[in-house]
Amino acid sequence: MGRRAAVAALSAALEKAFPGLRGTHYAVTSPPTPTYNCIAWAAGESNRWWWPTSSYFWPTGIPREETLLAFVGAYATLGYTRCDDEQREIGFEKVAIYVNARGIPTHAARQLGTGMWTSKLGQAHDIAHTLDGVSGLRYGRVGAVLKRPRDAQDQLISAMNFRIADTSPIPWPD
Repeated sequence: MGRRAAVAALSAALEKAFPGLRGTHYAVTSPPTPTYNCIAWAAGESNRWWWPTSSYFWPTGIPREETLLAFVGAYATLGYTRCDDEQREIGFEKVAIYVNARGIPTHAARQLGTGMWTSKLGQAHDIAHTLDGVSGLRYGRVGAVLKRPRDAQDQLISAMNFRIADTSPIPWPD
């Protein structure tokens, strides 16, 4: 299978799993790996899985339970607090926690400096996407949005990326 055919097949598979990606700008940003999951990726880690069961990392002092409150608490150990919306704010980094119909956390995404979001899709790829791009039957809806201040260097890079993002969408690889 040639590169174009492989990209088309991957795109079709992603859009079947996440219909919200159809017609939006999104990009695969990493090869598949089982090393980390979406909760860790949203926390800025790519060397281990985060989940509140005993076999995975979970921040000390946070209840090991699959509740929105526990997940908000896990990100609070990194300086995140709840915020009102998902809109990009210069000087802040945001995380969105997705929940299913019963309110149980299923997924997390981190906002990039461009205003797009980045997610790790299980043991598969990382992708850059719109916030609603991965909402739906698989991950549910956004249950909470959190934010924390960026450091000064990140703020400068974020501001530069925002200006670039205003004029050019994220390209899909050829």
